[in-house]
Amino acid sequence: MSGSVSRDTSVLKTVPLLAALPDERLRAVREGSVRRSHRPGEVLRVFGDPATHLLLLLHGRVSATATTTTGREVRFGEWAGPCALDKVAVIDGRGHTATLTAESPCLVRSLPRERFLELLDGAAPVRRHVLRVLAEQARSQQERWAATATLPTEARLAAWLLRQAADSGGPVPLPGGQQGLAALLGPAPVTVLTSDPGDLRTLCGPRVHVAEV
Repeated sequence: MSGSVSRDTSVLKTVPLLAALPDERLRAVREGSVRRSHRPGEVLRVFGDPATHLLLLLHGRVSATATTTTGREVRFGEWAGPCALDKVAVIDGRGHTATLTAESPCLVRSLPRERFLELLDGAAPVRRHVLRVLAEQARSQQERWAATATLPTEARLAAWLLRQAADSGGPVPLPGGQQGLAALLGPAPVTVLTSDPGDLRTLCGPRVHVAEV
């Protein structure tokens, strides 16, 4: 058990939100949080539920989705640990902004909202990180809305693949398969489902290697 505790402290240091904290503050985060494992397909949080805890994803991948009033699933993306999930919901206390689902075996620490807010109040690096993340999310959302309103499906798909390839430097997995990619980009699902990996490579050129999942 002590080995797991020590490893968790080391991983917490790599969570961007907590990277600038001194060791004693990291230990306080570890001691004030609860450690849980989740299987692939397990729902961690449901859209709209009270955000009473900040989820610190230590290992694994988590997807974020929501279902519209018309029954269509909107996919916001996937996040790989180490990272902090759905900080916006924990800050404003208005409920989770998406349903969070484990896409692989996940190890998570759950930090009570009050302790997270204490970190925001007492640690300037944490405040700066949160402000930077919120600004990036606002900018990304605005760009996505503009692309959905003005670009054809093929252009949105190519732009997304090129961004992912630039970030990862390697193969680009389709989030949730082609159906998940359709939910992420916003076209009618059949548009993407009729595009096989060969089509995507032709569309985006040799810089992008598409990996089916």
